[in-house]
Amino acid sequence: MIILDGLGDRSCAGLDGQTPLEAAVTPNLDQMARDGLLGMVDPLLPGVPVGTHTGTGVLMGLAPLDAGRLARGPVEAAGIGLDLHPGEVVLRCNFATLCADGEGLAVQNRRAGRIREGTAELAGELRDMPLGDGITGDLYPATQHRAVLRLRGAGLSAGFTDTDPGSGREKHGVQLAQARDGRDQSAVRTADAVNCFVREAHQRLAGHPVNLRREAEGLLPANGILTRSAGECAQLRNLVTHFKLNAAVVAGEHTVEGLGNLFGFKTFSEPGFTALPQTDLDGKLAATLKALENHDLVYLHIKGPDIAAHDRDPEGKKACLESIDRVLDRLLLSELVIGVTGDHSTDSNFGRHCGDPVPGLLVAPRGRRDANIAFGELACMTGGLGRLSATSFLISMLDAMGAIGNFRPVDRDFIFPV
Repeated sequence: MIILDGLGDRSCAGLDGQTPLEAAVTPNLDQMARDGLLGMVDPLLPGVPVGTHTGTGVLMGLAPLDAGRLARGPVEAAGIGLDLHPGEVVLRCNFATLCADGEGLAVQNRRAGRIREGTAELAGELRDMPLGDGITGDLYPATQHRAVLRLRGAGLSAGFTDTDPGSGREKHGVQLAQARDGRDQSAVRTADAVNCFVREAHQRLAGHPVNLRREAEGLLPANGILTRSAGECAQLRNLVTHFKLNAAVVAGEHTVEGLGNLFGFKTFSEPGFTALPQTDLDGKLAATLKALENHDLVYLHIKGPDIAAHDRDPEGKKACLESIDRVLDRLLLSELVIGVTGDHSTDSNFGRHCGDPVPGLLVAPRGRRDANIAFGELACMTGGLGRLSATSFLISMLDAMGAIGNFRPVDRDFIFPV
């Protein structure tokens, strides 16, 4: 299964009203479309935007009933190999560019200009930080501007809100973490600890040598931390492992690697496998084909389309999709069952995830075909797969592989929707 992160999109004026996928020149994907079936895939429920961890998690077999328990923090922690212990709370974070604004902090850039270097040194300043009431915090770098905050102490809870205002809401500034239920004292004290961490992190990072150097070079300083998606360790049910399939993941992004680790899949990555549009696509495809020699199912994840869409760059997303298509020619003559879709749609006009269904393609030796001749949103709306959930898309692929039998009552929790 090829997961093109943020694949779906909306009409873009700069592309004559087409989506980036529709405007892209993709002869190999178009050939797969002629040889197989197209459809529109809902990551979770129709119209509901999801994050990468949810959309990718369901495609990788996460039971739909468990999707609501999958927080991004533990996924990111698993992706960087952080060994978590019961009772700890972990949060997904961004290095960000902040500035004082009265008693609060204003957000100048949520990703510190997508900082790529120096984050390990910055995170090193934010270790074993006392946050009051016996709670300590440790920050660990992840992919690019991302990081993981681990909170340790007695009686912690993940039941509190984010400090990150979210994409498009930067004008609201850094938010105060607050307990979702004011009667939950564990959540109240954990939220207080997070607020303490955010304030202290800004003070410690403002004059850090990495940031002084960045400012001297005309780059945005990574002088603050935004937090979101707090969570604790949870046991998650998985459709792929339920059917006893041997699966692997080829990726260059810690969120997806984290999902692979949580699900017990073998994860393959190389230094050239990154989350950027310029990732080593040839190397990723070669690793995928190699992994298929001794795995039943391999997930190839490519982050680039989502990055371009978040940057509001539909032309860049189109170019990224064309680059991906160029390396797929090696798959055309194979006897593989191939699924192509995305974890969610990302609107290039506004740079945010949206609830639109995602284009999907399924091709299998001696499998059915529909009448479509190109891969894009418009064609997928008329495809033979129809509109289906991400779980059903995965199941359709497993069925084409001959990997599953007739439905059994024991399968219900892995299949039935939320």
